[in-house]
Amino acid sequence: MSVQDEARTTTGPLTTESGAPVADNQNSETAGIGGPVLVQDQLLLEKLAHFNRERIPERVVHARGAGAYGTFTVTADVTKYTRAKFLSEIGKETEVFLRFSTVAGNLGAPDAVRDPRGFALKFYTEEGNYDLVGNNTPVFFIKDAIKFPDFIHTQKRDPYTGSQEADNVWDFWGLSPEATHQVTWLFGDRGIPASYRHMNGYGSHTFQWNNEAGEVFWVKYHFKTDQGIKNLTQDEANKLAGEDPDSHQRDLREAIERGEFPTWTVQVQIMPAEEAATYRFNPFDLTKVWPHADYPPIEIGKLELNRNPENIFAEVEQSIFSPAHFVPGIGPSPDKMLQGRLFAYADAHRYRVGINADHLPVNRPHATEARGYARDGYLYDGRHGRAKNYEPNSFGGPVQTDRPLWQPSALTGATGNHVAPSHAEDDDFVQAGNLYRLMSEAEKERLIANLAGFIAKVSRDDIAERAIDNFRKADEDYGKRLEAAVQALRG
Repeated sequence: MSVQDEARTTTGPLTTESGAPVADNQNSETAGIGGPVLVQDQLLLEKLAHFNRERIPERVVHARGAGAYGTFTVTADVTKYTRAKFLSEIGKETEVFLRFSTVAGNLGAPDAVRDPRGFALKFYTEEGNYDLVGNNTPVFFIKDAIKFPDFIHTQKRDPYTGSQEADNVWDFWGLSPEATHQVTWLFGDRGIPASYRHMNGYGSHTFQWNNEAGEVFWVKYHFKTDQGIKNLTQDEANKLAGEDPDSHQRDLREAIERGEFPTWTVQVQIMPAEEAATYRFNPFDLTKVWPHADYPPIEIGKLELNRNPENIFAEVEQSIFSPAHFVPGIGPSPDKMLQGRLFAYADAHRYRVGINADHLPVNRPHATEARGYARDGYLYDGRHGRAKNYEPNSFGGPVQTDRPLWQPSALTGATGNHVAPSHAEDDDFVQAGNLYRLMSEAEKERLIANLAGFIAKVSRDDIAERAIDNFRKADEDYGKRLEAAVQALRG
C-alpha cells in the first residue's frame, strides 16, 4: 500500500501533527466568551505556523509547471551503443515522472505565453534515477553557462521598473548573436504550444553513450508527440492566458483522467565519437542542431503518461531534476552549457528544497535503493539507523564498483577562459538562416509580425537596429522584412 493509499484509507479522529486527538477545530480557545485568544491553544498556533511555512522558494526558472507519471518502453535494440540497463532489451518498461514548465514566468504566471517549455524527465531505473532535463526546442539562446544568469536577468523583472523590459531582452540578444537561432524558433509558430501534450521534447544537449566494450557515442534525444503539433497564435494565447491561466496544466490533468494518455515516440541521433572533431558544426554547441540528413533520428522507445500526481506540492513543486543524475552507460559531453548545469541544477535543489530532497518519494529511486554515507541535515529521516557514516569501513557498508558510469575524454592544452572550438561551418547565423528559409510564406509573415511587435517596444534605436542586424546576417530577406515591419510599428 502506497503512502497516498494509506492516507486515503485511514479512519479515526482528527489529530494534531503530533497525533493528539483534536476536540474542536472550529473555535480557538479564549479567556472566557468573547475574550482574547490563549497562547495555550497549541492547535491554533500549530495550524498558523504551518500555514506560514507551506511554501518553499519557487524555482528561479521553470517555476510554473505541471507533471505526471508514466512509463518508458524500449522498442529497439541499442545495446551496441549503451550498456544502460533500462535500455537493455526490447519491451523493457521503466517508470518515469515528467515535469513540464515555462521558463521565465513565476509560479502564478499563465501557461499560454511565448516562452520555451521545460521537458524534465526522471527515469526510475534499477541502476538509480536518470534525469534528462531538456526543453521543447532542440537549441538554446546561449552556449556557455557563464552567461546564463545574465540571460535570465533580462527575461525577468527589471530591478527598477519591476516589469520585463523589451530594452533588456533585445539589448542582450543583440549583443549575443548566438541567440539568433533560438529566437527564430521562439517567435515562430512553435513558440506558444497549444498544450503540453501537443509539443515535442528534446534533450537539447549532446550526451555520451558507452557500451560494454567501452566504445563511445555522442547522442541527442528527441521526443516526438504522437498527438500532433498544435500551437497558438499570439492573439489566441493572449485571450487564453487571460481567461484560463491554468490551461496547460488543466489540459494535461483532464486528458489523463479521461484515459487519453499522451504519448511520445522517442528517437536519438547517434554520432560515433571519432567523427566529432571533424563534423562541420561543433557537436557540443547548444545553439546548433545536427541536421537529420547527417545523423538521421533512430526510434528507440515510447513514452506514455498515465497517472496524475496525488499532491501537486509534494510531487511537482518538490520534484527535483539534475542533469548530473546519470546511470552506467550514459554520461556528459564537453557541452559548456551542460557542464555548468551539472552543478547549477543540483545546487538549486539543495537551496530550494533541502540537502535531503532526494529522500522525498517523488525524487528517491523507485526501482533500487540509494546507498551512501551522507547523513543528517534538513529533511533527514533517519533511514540509515545505526549504520556507519564513513567509508572505507569493516562493518559491511556499501563499496565502490571501480567502474565509472561513462568513458573518459582525452584533454590537451592549457587551462584558460577559452572560446568553444569553431568547426568548418560554425557561425552564429547559418542555422537561423536555414530555419527561416525552411518556413512557408505564411510562417515567415507570422514570425516577422511576432518579432516586430516586440522589437518595436524597444526605446533606443541602436538596440533595435543591432537586434535586426543579427537577423539580416542570418538571411538578407529576413532582416529586410523585419526592419520594415519594425519601422511601420514605430512610425
